[in-house]
Amino acid sequence: MLTKTSLTTVFNAQQQIMATAKCILPTESVSLFHARGRVLSAPLVSAVAVPPADNSAMDGYAFRLEDLTLEIIPVSQRIAAGQVPCALERHTCARVFTGAEVPDNAQLVVIQEDIETVDGGIRILARALKQGQKQGQFIRLKGQDVSQGQVVCETGTKLEARHLGVLASMGIERVSVYRRLKVAIGSTGSELVNPGQDLEAGQIYNSNRFLLAGLVDQLGMELVDMGIITDERSTTESALALAADQADIIITSGGVSEGEEDHVKGAVQTLGQLDVWKLAIKPGKPLAFGRVKKIPFFGLPGNPASVLVTFMVMARPFLLALQGCTNTKGHALSARLVNPPQRQSIRQEYLRVRLVPNAQLGTVVEAMTNQNSGVLTTAMKGDGLAVVKAHTCGEEAQQVEFLPYASYGV
Repeated sequence: MLTKTSLTTVFNAQQQIMATAKCILPTESVSLFHARGRVLSAPLVSAVAVPPADNSAMDGYAFRLEDLTLEIIPVSQRIAAGQVPCALERHTCARVFTGAEVPDNAQLVVIQEDIETVDGGIRILARALKQGQKQGQFIRLKGQDVSQGQVVCETGTKLEARHLGVLASMGIERVSVYRRLKVAIGSTGSELVNPGQDLEAGQIYNSNRFLLAGLVDQLGMELVDMGIITDERSTTESALALAADQADIIITSGGVSEGEEDHVKGAVQTLGQLDVWKLAIKPGKPLAFGRVKKIPFFGLPGNPASVLVTFMVMARPFLLALQGCTNTKGHALSARLVNPPQRQSIRQEYLRVRLVPNAQLGTVVEAMTNQNSGVLTTAMKGDGLAVVKAHTCGEEAQQVEFLPYASYGV
């Protein structure tokens, strides 16, 4: 039962929220050229070997091992990339270029820098022979990258540029993916106006709309913009109900505290249910999670730094799971915090930090001076978040988990 004083730990909230994450999206076929950021709905199996034949990794000459000791070796053929070689005649070599197929009976390639041209053919330089020439050198074997029948990408893989290159090398033209998740975002607050308008007394620009839009776009999802939701209960309920009809998940910022002008929590309880509220996290305590007309809902705090932290830690993995991703975690690193907090907190802290060069100590980070939840420039100028466990400070808080912005698409 949720009470005014209870604070759910970050771990327990993550477990509770992620337990409800399930991808139920329909699938579609898309061109590989437009597949970056999409999530596979079926595994990809290679119908071919990559490379399809043994080929030369360098410009040089293809030999049999037995012919390396010949004083002069005739060149019996010239093979450029795209040409089909003939069988290599005994006591001859083949001129080959990078990417060109090597003859089936060639056993190694000697690079052209170790060769001199002479009358009647070529000669391997003495220094190269002294260094040794090994079987298989500078030959990329058939199937070295991908073998025929190999499962290259599993269901749930989020395709990035590095995947697309491999899939193209396999001859794959189209892939089966989940439909893009539709994410509705809205900013609550009668004081908000969008950039481009003149500010009047008491107004501020709506930064959260653009922050959330960028975070959702980076995940490759479809944005449903709810705009600004003014601080009235009826307006809040109407906006949430409409969003539930248009999107797969709803994310709002602001309006989840206990003030008289905070209507999101009550509106969610009227339209659906509230499962999580108020976390032991700093910044971002008044986070809410539940359902609006059976559609998942995140109510993030209103301060922009709190929005960033709670999205990275709580909303992002849930969104990825709904999209069908099997890997929902960002890449975290172990780091040393040079200026840990000197007072304990009952909440787990996520400090905005910058990387500090230090070859001896590995990954070292420094907390930015201003950690106020309303200040976002410290995130813009930093490199990630340092996680300080609850009830720790001083030396005990120096060893931290570092969440790089780059790994989380921030």
